[in-house]
Amino acid sequence: MTSADSAQSTEGVRLQKALANAGVASRRVAEQMIVDGRVRVNGRVVDELGSRIDPEKDLVDVDGTAVQFDQSKRYVMLNKPTGVVSSMKDDRGRPDLRRYTKDWDERLYNVGRLDAETSGLLVLTNDGELAHVLAHPSFGVTKVYIAKVDGTVSPQTIQRLLRGVELEDGPIAADKARLLSSSAEGGGSLVELTLHSGRNRIVRRMMAEVGHPVVELVRRQFGPLHLGTLPAGRARELTKVEQGALLTLARREPGTAEKLANEETADE
Repeated sequence: MTSADSAQSTEGVRLQKALANAGVASRRVAEQMIVDGRVRVNGRVVDELGSRIDPEKDLVDVDGTAVQFDQSKRYVMLNKPTGVVSSMKDDRGRPDLRRYTKDWDERLYNVGRLDAETSGLLVLTNDGELAHVLAHPSFGVTKVYIAKVDGTVSPQTIQRLLRGVELEDGPIAADKARLLSSSAEGGGSLVELTLHSGRNRIVRRMMAEVGHPVVELVRRQFGPLHLGTLPAGRARELTKVEQGALLTLARREPGTAEKLANEETADE
């Protein structure tokens, strides 16, 4: 029996019970979701209340948002401060991420990296497959950065960032770029950049190339996740909605994790 057929099997767990156990909704509400055709198993709508699944194998989504049945998985958002390296143990003795994972018994790992002098949104998880997929450069997860830079950034410079600049490791263009503020009195400028590149220190190198070195840099968004009002140095578990959005992103191309398994991941 294939995984795709398991929803019709007499084995496994009833779909509505699995959804309730995952915290999606009460069993009664989950039953209504199924009847309304809002639930898919392995990409196929399942609207029969007698349907069963294997929570360890089947991929289920509700209204297009992925459901995680493995309650041992943890997904944490950290607002990484400056001066902290994106590593669970730094061989040079610098401040690392371990201090922010003490509230969780599970061994968490960071998804991608932010350089030590960049602050902002970093995802920590014990879901190795998700971490591998989302950190891989070819997967193209969008990130949004706010950069405080030297000098007065002109509209022409913004257009140059959108057209692309040539760096030592090849050309790169921002997906989006906009000027948030600029001071003619030498107070610098604030620029918002949206990128899907995973190249090392890419925002700093792009801004230096256009003549506006970065003074401060923060990542405000990673894929569907927004930093919001989370203070620097604080971590929290993702909400069910955020977790579902992140899993949906990782599952958007079936087999992506397997296709990338033998390739190298890149640093932020």
